[in-house]
Amino acid sequence: MPSFRLPAEWEPQDAVLLAWPHEHSDWAPMLNAIEPVIAHIVAVITRYERVVLIVPTGKETHVKQFLRIKNALLSRIVYVPMRTNDIWTRDYGPITVYSGKKPVMLDFSFNGWGRKHAANLDNRATHTMHAGGSFPGAHHKTAAMVLEGGSIDSNGAGTIMTTAQCLREKRRNPLLSQTAIEKKLKTFLGARSILWLNHGGLEGDDTDSHIDTLARFAPGNTILYVQCGNPRDVHYEGLQAMESELKLYTTSRGTRYCLAGLPLPDPCFGRKNQRCPATYANFLVINNAVLVPTYGQKRNDQIALARISMAFPKRKIIGINCLPVIEQGGSLHCLTMQLPAGVLS
Repeated sequence: MPSFRLPAEWEPQDAVLLAWPHEHSDWAPMLNAIEPVIAHIVAVITRYERVVLIVPTGKETHVKQFLRIKNALLSRIVYVPMRTNDIWTRDYGPITVYSGKKPVMLDFSFNGWGRKHAANLDNRATHTMHAGGSFPGAHHKTAAMVLEGGSIDSNGAGTIMTTAQCLREKRRNPLLSQTAIEKKLKTFLGARSILWLNHGGLEGDDTDSHIDTLARFAPGNTILYVQCGNPRDVHYEGLQAMESELKLYTTSRGTRYCLAGLPLPDPCFGRKNQRCPATYANFLVINNAVLVPTYGQKRNDQIALARISMAFPKRKIIGINCLPVIEQGGSLHCLTMQLPAGVLS
């Protein structure tokens, strides 16, 4: 097998992959709320790069109406008519690595976050899109492992950050020990070191603590992470323990990472009065910009935007209201999957 490298999210991109919500999914009761949000996200991204947009078969005209309202640059959108279970492309879309300078789209198995939700259509999405010519610049490779894109984060230089709660959860890869999982991450993603978090998690998150809800790499050996300073919050103990773990992490040169805390949003509750997994760590890095989820909390939103701006000083920081998104257990990053440079070329 050739040597692979998983690029950092801030490296050059060809496009971002998203999927449009539909009435045959959990979004059915709230399509009126979520469709304008997805249209807005697509429109913002088209100002900076292309979008590959999965649309329900026969719904392209409907989708374009929303995109025009949000002033999306339609010439930068590639439409892929296809059936899906849901819209969380971060977890079922391709994980793109480089073999030398050639992009390779790894097609991992997706089983609905440990068989919690239907995934029969989404598990085939990467193969179907590649076979249909959506990614002309990339090779396709099936990867024999259940792995979701939101469960890993890369610094682009051989270090992968992840959580034990997710990758060692037995409904994903029941026959794999942690050592075996590490071997696969080194083989498929070119990982030379793996940073495991054993603590941290958010109420309302059914991904088993995806790393992109908790801690993210940024340039300059920086880690942005969710920080909780309220001892009365149910997350306090776990996030304090996670912070202690992060302080012990070292780079490949043996130095400590620069840690930048992001505030834990005040509790957000959904229509069924359940606490939703609001997090500012679920930001998306694109060419020349960073899209940051916001939750209608002026102080917390401003602090998060400012700290992410410090980590990405050369990019425009754009807040996206994600209150409707977290109703279904994810946020901005979960909706999207970056397609690195070369994938569409």
